[in-house]
Amino acid sequence: MRVDSAPPDPFSLRPKRVHEAEGRGRRAFALFQAARHSGPLVWILPAHAVEVPMLRGLPKGVGERLHLLRPVNETDLLWCIEEALRAAPVGLVIAEPSQPLSLTAGRRFQLAAEAGQTTGLMLIQTDAGSNATETRWNCEPMASNPDSTLHHWTLKKNKQGTLRSWILNWNGASAAVHMVSEAGERYQPAEPAR
Repeated sequence: MRVDSAPPDPFSLRPKRVHEAEGRGRRAFALFQAARHSGPLVWILPAHAVEVPMLRGLPKGVGERLHLLRPVNETDLLWCIEEALRAAPVGLVIAEPSQPLSLTAGRRFQLAAEAGQTTGLMLIQTDAGSNATETRWNCEPMASNPDSTLHHWTLKKNKQGTLRSWILNWNGASAAVHMVSEAGERYQPAEPAR
């Protein structure tokens, strides 16, 4: 039996599967994942969406690989997602459906991701995901210093493991995060400053 000394990366999305992120920080989570995946990136959002990723403001190396698709209705958006997931050279498909995902749509996405060996990330509204999803993340920004943005990411559904929550600092420029230490119980008074 082999035991690895390094803990597994808790933020790695299982390949060939579709995952979901919800909350106000879901786009930051998507950019974090985009910076970590190699190959072409596809971001699918409705044509009526006001906020669009600004290519020059993305993490290094992401803008050059990113392809934006803007379908005009939800049916076309679901079709685009499925076809992009089937496209073998695509490293990550990020999509922003405006309607809740049905179990049928979620299952079709999983089958398409397996066929194309592609990872998918659906940016959903809270509680609008599919039961077929591999993992579901709740991503919220936190108040912090003016020069830093803390994030609170919670893995709230995981078909392959346990659920957890992290507070981390990510500046958006790279794929590296800095974990914020958890508060511990103190049974003795703190040492006085000298």
